[in-house]
Amino acid sequence: MDNDDGASVGWIELLGVKIRNLDEPMCVRQVIRSLADGVGGWIITYNVDIMRRHIVDADFRNLALQASMIVADGMPLVWASRIQGTPLPSRVAGANLISSLSASAANNGRSIFLLGGDIGTAEEASRVLQSRWPGVLIAGTWFPPPGFESDAVEMDNIRVALERTQPSIIYVALGSPKQEKLILKLRNTLPQSWWVGVGISFSFLSGSLRRAPDWMQRSGLEWMHRLWQEPRRLGRRYLKDGLPFAFYLLWTSLLKRRAFGHVDSVKK
Repeated sequence: MDNDDGASVGWIELLGVKIRNLDEPMCVRQVIRSLADGVGGWIITYNVDIMRRHIVDADFRNLALQASMIVADGMPLVWASRIQGTPLPSRVAGANLISSLSASAANNGRSIFLLGGDIGTAEEASRVLQSRWPGVLIAGTWFPPPGFESDAVEMDNIRVALERTQPSIIYVALGSPKQEKLILKLRNTLPQSWWVGVGISFSFLSGSLRRAPDWMQRSGLEWMHRLWQEPRRLGRRYLKDGLPFAFYLLWTSLLKRRAFGHVDSVKK
């Protein structure tokens, strides 16, 4: 699907990473349309942290390149695309996609499965989704215990649950890169389904973590709200790794735009 869809929708490149040139409604329509065609896939929503990992970690990069669709979750990626002259229409945040995609799934009779999250959040998130869209079909939820990925029995239990329920869409909320590694291991179990890594989204839906206000999301300041709530866990990721990389991304995009402008002027 990647090549065919890429040809029709297109993509842009940031630091050599091909990111789909679409907004959230377009992304939802593509998933629902492909489900109707019996075609599954895998979405990775790239924020600054995941983008940095793609650049510095060859193992993760090789894993991520097997996904069907990479979309821009973080506002710095959208800004960088605009600076270099190849603007993305908007961000496609996993924390938003889980709601909009579930709403469309409800309207089209597609079932969803919630895998991961903190204890109890998948069940509560499923109740929230059902209250917002009464037609949504919850195929199941699963909270894997710590260390499950190295436990053959636990992995088999997850596979059996998925094979038994046959969900159309599987949300995996384990954080990156754990959720991507798990999806890679399991996706052949249900190749006709769509797999979406959604990070901390179950906690947002369940209310155990508060989402940043809309104005902070639009302004690219959502990370500050997250840092305020979880400073110990997120301090290094955001301050030591994330901010320098975000500046590097934006600066590189500016240099790329200048290089394009120089080439155009030479041609003229």
